[in-house]
Amino acid sequence: MFYYLIRKLLFLIDPEKAHVLTLKFFNLKNFQIIRKMFIKPIPSKKIKCMGLIFKNRIGLAAGLDKNGDYIDSLSTIGFGFIEVGTVTPIPQYGNPKPRIFRIPEAEAIINRMGFNNLGIDYLINNIKKSKFKGIIGVNIGKNKNTKIEDAVKDYLICIEKVYPYASYITINISSPNTIHLRKLQYGALFNDLLDKIKKKQNKMYHKYSKYVPIAIKISPDLSKDELIYICYQLIQYKIDAVIATNTTLDHSSVYGMKNSLEKGGLSGLPLQKKSTDIISILYKNLKKKIPIIGVGGVNSIRSAKEKIQSGAHLIQIYSGLIYHGPKLITKIIKNL
Repeated sequence: MFYYLIRKLLFLIDPEKAHVLTLKFFNLKNFQIIRKMFIKPIPSKKIKCMGLIFKNRIGLAAGLDKNGDYIDSLSTIGFGFIEVGTVTPIPQYGNPKPRIFRIPEAEAIINRMGFNNLGIDYLINNIKKSKFKGIIGVNIGKNKNTKIEDAVKDYLICIEKVYPYASYITINISSPNTIHLRKLQYGALFNDLLDKIKKKQNKMYHKYSKYVPIAIKISPDLSKDELIYICYQLIQYKIDAVIATNTTLDHSSVYGMKNSLEKGGLSGLPLQKKSTDIISILYKNLKKKIPIIGVGGVNSIRSAKEKIQSGAHLIQIYSGLIYHGPKLITKIIKNL
C-alpha cells in the first residue's frame, strides 16, 4: 500500500522527471539502510543460462538505468540480473521532450526516448565503480546520425569497449524510436550484422580469454514468417540468446485512452500477450538451441509463469516495476 501512495504522488509529476527522482531516492544512503532493516533477504534460486549463473530468473530490462548510474541501489530490490543501456558510441540527447507518456488505466507506457544516453565510456566507468557482483547485461545501439548501412560499426565499437566489463551484451535492433533501426532485423543487413558481431565476439574472446554472450533484442511487430526466419539465422550464427520483445508500435489495445495517440513504443500490460505469443513461436523454432529472455507486460506471478511456460528461460521487468513497485519482484521470485 505504501508504494501505491507514493505512486499517486509520482504520477502527478512529468513521467521523465518522476523517473529520475525515484532513482535518485533509491540511491540515497539512508534509504538503503532503512531497506536493509525492514526487508527480508530474497531467497537465491540459481539458474544457468548463456553459460552464466543467475541468482534468479528475474532481471531488470534495459531502459530504466540507461547510464548505469543506479546499478548498486537497483540490485538491492532482488533482481537476479540487471541490464543497463541502451548506450551508443557517443553521447546523444535523444528525441525532444516530452517523450514518456503514461496510460494508467491500461498499466501502459508510451515512450519515444530515442536512445538518450551519456555514451559507452560513461557507462563503463559506472560499471567499474559498481560493487554489484551479479550479472550485468549491457544493451547497445547505434547513434542517430549513423547511417543504417554503417550501423554495424557502432555496434562493433561498443562491443570492443564494453567486452571486458559486461556479463553479456544485448544488440538492440528493435527500438521503434530510432529512424530505420528496425531494418537491421531483415535480409542482408541482418545477416551482415550477425556475421560481424560474431567475428568481433570471437576476436574479443581470444584477446581476453573470456566468453561474453551476445543476445539479440527483437521487435514484437514481426510476422510469424519473419520470426521463423530470425530463428534460422540466430541458430546459423550461434547467437547466445534472444530477448523478446521490445516495445510495440501497435496502439490499438489502448485506442481512445488519454495519450494513446502519442508516437512511440507501447510497453506494459497491453504488450503482455503479444510478447508471450512471440516467445511461443521462438521456442518452437529455436528447438532449444538458443535461450529466450522474455519481457513485455510482466506485472504478476501469473504473467511471469506464462512466459516461462511459453519457453522463456529468464524474464525482465520494467513497466510492471513502475506500476506495482519493488514488492512485485519479491513476490514473483518467491512463487516461481
